[in-house]
Amino acid sequence: MNLAARLTRTAAEHGHRIAVELGGNALTYAELDTAAGRVAALLTHRGVAPGDRVGVMLPNGLDFPVLYYGILRAGAVAVPMNPLLKSREIAHYVGDSGAVLLFAHQACSAEAVRGAEGTATTVVPLATDTLTELLAGHTVPAAPHPRAEDDTAVLLYTSGTTGAPKGAELTHANLMRNAEISARSLIRLTPEDVILGCLPLFHTFGQTCAMNVAVAVGARLTLMARFDPADALRTLQDQGVTVFAGVPTMYAALLAARTAQPESYDAATLRLCLSGGAALPVEVLLGVEKAFGVPVLEGFGMSETSPVACFNHLDRPRKPGSVGTPIEGVELRLTDVRDGVGELCVRGHNVMKGYFGRPGATREAFKDGWLATGDLARVDEDGYYYIVDRKKDLIIRGGFNVYPREVEEVLYEHPAVAEAAVVGLPHPTLGEEVAAAVAPRPGADVTADELRDFVRERVAPYKYPRAIKLMEALPKGATGKILKREITFGA
Repeated sequence: MNLAARLTRTAAEHGHRIAVELGGNALTYAELDTAAGRVAALLTHRGVAPGDRVGVMLPNGLDFPVLYYGILRAGAVAVPMNPLLKSREIAHYVGDSGAVLLFAHQACSAEAVRGAEGTATTVVPLATDTLTELLAGHTVPAAPHPRAEDDTAVLLYTSGTTGAPKGAELTHANLMRNAEISARSLIRLTPEDVILGCLPLFHTFGQTCAMNVAVAVGARLTLMARFDPADALRTLQDQGVTVFAGVPTMYAALLAARTAQPESYDAATLRLCLSGGAALPVEVLLGVEKAFGVPVLEGFGMSETSPVACFNHLDRPRKPGSVGTPIEGVELRLTDVRDGVGELCVRGHNVMKGYFGRPGATREAFKDGWLATGDLARVDEDGYYYIVDRKKDLIIRGGFNVYPREVEEVLYEHPAVAEAAVVGLPHPTLGEEVAAAVAPRPGADVTADELRDFVRERVAPYKYPRAIKLMEALPKGATGKILKREITFGA
């Protein structure tokens, strides 16, 4: 089994159909499959062996699916990376994964080169048409390299419940079944559908619920390089979009843009919206359904679950505020239940096989064969699940995960910082905003602006704390542990 074989089959059935498009440029399924085959040949020529890790650090564009499926076709493992990452973060990703190659967009290639210093990773900068030039002369292998169901296909970096980002090993079977079940039973996708891909493809939601589901059935994926609500509304109209997948902040922005100019955009072809990545406020969900006249299906998942674990289904009653019921072949349960609320655990074909190179972290993530999500939830009498809170400290800002410990460690690198705690604050559009409480060293002269700039230079733009509170000392418990729940920020 090789996930890339799904592309090859779809190309044989729907080769003439457009697979992916952006800004007037497009690839048919036949062209996408051929290009992916040439990537596989290029990798083999460069000495990449089955099981080797290959990084992809690109914004949304035609090159991403070409490289993604080409890496898989060669039997290698794709390591998608956010192009906003800074060199220190890149160093962790390539060092931890042992990536032999990293394809990086020209806008971030300098950071990638700095991050790869001292590692075995070779950086391949990609400018416009660079990939086409690299692939010239390479012939397409006869078929995708055979892989077992439990062979790793993709490493998606996530902190799981705690600590520095770890590579969740998603297998070919994980990803293929999650995409096919999502396409068939959740979205009911057909080759006639057009999916608007505003979600970044390096993210698990965009990979499965936009790119891989499209490939599973031969639908068209219309990409946006960067989300803008007015542009998204125009694209809905101009490209005949039928399915929109996004995070709550996107829906809030779309609703505001549509409400401001209700007659300017025609979304008559739209039939379904999918929401994930963070909790969708019920008010926003109902507003979008009223404005666009289509159902919004909310679900739950994480990188470790490929990502879809449960969803509101089209053939069942939908409950606003709920993340729905488990998908086919997946089980959910609550553990350590108190007052009806417990930790949500997942078991099924979608669950990762573990964290790459971290057997200890893998053991900690599982409880009696069930993946512990770190999320607190409740379930109603009909089997619908509701996420109540996060057991872990993870902050979700605009659909992007921000891991407090990572930001705290950067703050601790500043010579003036004695103590630091990073927390999430409620935000009306982003869901959460990153904030930090800092206790300076005695006698140190530092301002909040200085600390903010210090962190901003060292992490991706969505991670640095917008609000910083300077305190004489941070609140602690009897054991000396910082009590984040007692840290408050004024209006």
